[in-house]
Amino acid sequence: MYSASTHAYEFEPSDRGYRWMMLAGVWLAYSSFGLVSGAIPPLIGPLSEDLNLSRAAMGSILGAWPLVYIAMAVPAGALIDRFGLRRSLAAGVVLIAISGLLRAVAVNYATLFLAVALFGLGGPFISIGAPKLISVWFNRRDRGVAIGLYMTASPVGRVVALATANSILMPAFGWSWRLTLASYAGVALLAGLIWWALARDLRHPDGQAADSRGSLTTGLYVFPFLLRMRVVQIILVLSAGSFFFRHGFNNWLPEILRAGGMTAAQAGFWAALPILVGIGATVIVPQMAKPSRRIPMLVGIFLASGAAAVIVGTASGALLVFGLLLEGAAGIGVAPIIMLTLMDAPQVGAKHMGAAGGLYFAAGEVGGVLGPVLVGVVADMTGGFLGGLLMLAIVSVALAFVAVGLRTALRTGL
Repeated sequence: MYSASTHAYEFEPSDRGYRWMMLAGVWLAYSSFGLVSGAIPPLIGPLSEDLNLSRAAMGSILGAWPLVYIAMAVPAGALIDRFGLRRSLAAGVVLIAISGLLRAVAVNYATLFLAVALFGLGGPFISIGAPKLISVWFNRRDRGVAIGLYMTASPVGRVVALATANSILMPAFGWSWRLTLASYAGVALLAGLIWWALARDLRHPDGQAADSRGSLTTGLYVFPFLLRMRVVQIILVLSAGSFFFRHGFNNWLPEILRAGGMTAAQAGFWAALPILVGIGATVIVPQMAKPSRRIPMLVGIFLASGAAAVIVGTASGALLVFGLLLEGAAGIGVAPIIMLTLMDAPQVGAKHMGAAGGLYFAAGEVGGVLGPVLVGVVADMTGGFLGGLLMLAIVSVALAFVAVGLRTALRTGL
């Protein structure tokens, strides 16, 4: 039976003098994650027209990489724990870049689906490796700042995609969505090279890498242990629901705004607004999320996100802008709070953060698959996006009630 009696080696701050450079490297890697994953939404119109794709078909494509991610997240967490951060994150960025290039040469539904699905093989190494890096390289005192900074990376990548796709790159490339997607893939590859040059392994005094441990088989035994923890079980439900909302809302937002009468360039600009607001919230939320505040903050975030979905689906003008701002401020706050909760849990900590992160993202991407698909299906069935947005709002309110149960689990230490 697996035992969690051993603890991760604790480093003094002087041993982590390179930690901010490591954070800069993982920030670049994670920004490429956001750039490539966010490249298709602003191009849905021309891409769907060229490849003759319905909204339901495009929804399934948007959900392709989370589908693969679900299967890959758990082994990726174990692989990161086994082989360390430098090699694992480099492999992840290379796979993301290849996914971006294959999207640029897709000729039909099947080839585009497979190209997007490949992203799900590389993505887990980055999104799971980043919190693992913070748990290893940063002391508890600095983790809130580090989490706030690294979690701005993916939104920044998405903002760059939204802001440049239709206003800069498409006109520059003669309205070629293929060259636009290929350029984003090139940026991701460059980020991977920079990470490889900057990254290094933190080592124990005995010479063993601090961010790797044991055999892969031994590492897999931790998952049943973690799944028996009530705190982890509730967090997995919150993860699945929050990803359902976020992927469903963010991936379709440019098209939702276009359906409301905006041009493609205008929709890209306004769809970037909640992400920009979220970047600021990402820096602030971890600083505010002291243990006693985390549950009330989660409840407020879920309720605000539900309200924002309803506003975006029904309003225009200044009220629509308010809804976008509200979603930006609320939507990004779940992940940093949950990551801090996992890192601070005595039986998880730095030692098992790779495995715990794998479970978190595996559960999350179940929702990440279903969100875009169901929003697209409901839009095809009803001829508009209001039904899908109301569905997202209901899910968000339900998550607020689930979050209340996390308080008891944390108090009892289960």
